[in-house]
Amino acid sequence: MSEQPPASRVPVVAVVGATASGKTALSLDLAERLGGEIVNTDAMQLYRGMDIGTAKLPAAERRGIPHHLLDTLSVREAASVAEFQGLARGVIARLRSAAKVPVLVGGSALYTRAVLDRFEFPGTDPEVRARLEAELDTVGPAALHARLRQVDPEAAASILVENGRRVVRALEVVEITGRPFSASLPVLEYVDPHTVQVGVDIDRPTLDARIEQRVAQMFADGFVAEVERLLAEGLAEGRTAARAIGYREVAAHLAGELSEDEARERTVIATRRFARRQDGWFRKDPRIRWVRYDDPDRVERALEAVAGVRAGA
Repeated sequence: MSEQPPASRVPVVAVVGATASGKTALSLDLAERLGGEIVNTDAMQLYRGMDIGTAKLPAAERRGIPHHLLDTLSVREAASVAEFQGLARGVIARLRSAAKVPVLVGGSALYTRAVLDRFEFPGTDPEVRARLEAELDTVGPAALHARLRQVDPEAAASILVENGRRVVRALEVVEITGRPFSASLPVLEYVDPHTVQVGVDIDRPTLDARIEQRVAQMFADGFVAEVERLLAEGLAEGRTAARAIGYREVAAHLAGELSEDEARERTVIATRRFARRQDGWFRKDPRIRWVRYDDPDRVERALEAVAGVRAGA
């Protein structure tokens, strides 16, 4: 019987890229070939019941490969990058100790970077946070985002105006540390050198078409009914889940503010915009090894990158 490699030599693999680019299929292929297990790094797939709108892979389609960090939160709970970092690193350590290759997959760049890179989270001040959240409720996210743009332009450029919770966190960090929030973001240095990121490269026209097709399928598969059920479970009160693309548009439809066709079209537009932001995030990372979404040898090319890390390249 061959001896298991020490945990420190088991590689950590992350499959990254824009939504609808083909990350899921590649991650399954790699997990099969490497004897690994999947670790979710998509913030919205943490939520129970948010299945259709997040393109969460049904259990029957997971090829028998264990998946971790799916369905861990109710829609009322707020997702925390700091908490996720601890959970994900714990899962990764357990898998590597068992000689199982962790294959991370998801489109949430900050979640992936928080797990892979050196990233220390600044503390929090409940009084400052409560005051800023009260302001958010009073004046709205655009006003706070404008303030952030004045004190930390780099952070403001990386945070969507409507992401009020993230804007509040950035302003809180600036106030309690006296430093820009952007200074607390992860640096391009892996926690463990036996780490490889594989990016799925896809051209924009193809991606746009795939997004439109995916959204149409979501609605055909009962997305409106999913959102209706989750609203009954408290989706609207959730600080994180309520912001998910598609869910907010369908919620507006159910409230009589949009027709179903309008909700579908707005979901397509928002998803395409998000995909461009994802691509921008990942393209800035020179460590990512890119493989074409339609390359018949993409799995082999990805495995070559993993082999290089295993060899200490």
